Amino acid sequence: MSPPPRTVFCKKLKQELPGLPFKPFTDAFGQEIYDNVSMQAWQMWLRESPRYINTRGVDLQSADGREFLRQQMRIFFGFDDGEMAATAWRPPVDQE
Repeated sequence: MSPPPRTVFCKKLKQELPGLPFKPFTDAFGQEIYDNVSMQAWQMWLRESPRYINTRGVDLQSADGREFLRQQMRIFFGFDDGEMAATAWRPPVDQE
């Protein structure tokens, strides 16, 4: 029988949830995510991040592009205060 999934108190969703099974980065920020972000919140970020990449034309090959995305990630997960950068995406308008 396999052990139960590792859980974390998710900083983004404010509840105890299954954590990531891996560190997304090899640095201290990767450890911070591993310790404080749930798999559910990580998947939310994976769905959200292309909006920033596409709207801003972020080049993930460049240090500036990676730093921009990391800063957006820090704000998204609640590690840093600030406002997320604007994107071109707008929520659909309800049709009644």
